Amino acid sequence: MIKFKELKIWNESMQLVTDIYALTSKFPNHEKFCLSQQINRATISIPSNVAEGCGRESKKELLHFLNIANASSFELQTQVIIAHQLDYINKINLDGLEDKIDHIQKMIYRLKQKIISSDYTQSA
Repeated sequence: MIKFKELKIWNESMQLVTDIYALTSKFPNHEKFCLSQQINRATISIPSNVAEGCGRESKKELLHFLNIANASSFELQTQVIIAHQLDYINKINLDGLEDKIDHIQKMIYRLKQKIISSDYTQSA
């Protein structure tokens, strides 16, 4: 098992959750149970799946949950673009979120490569 709280990817994706919740709290009330809820769920899925994968006993399972976290990041990216198209997020916020999401996607990729290419340990 890996100590997920020590992983940079988990910590940065937790910060993304906070950023997203602050943003979606400003969405129109009619979006409370639609787009904002979907965005919040996708964002929560990223650190949650990193943590769940770290609690698994095999590299194969860890990779599976990292794949889910990565897919959730792409879902989130699409949803924030939609929010921008609906004028719920301005261009500056969109660009900042996309940069953070891209960074998390790259971190997931690098972590997966480390796991695939070696006997992954907590130091990665």
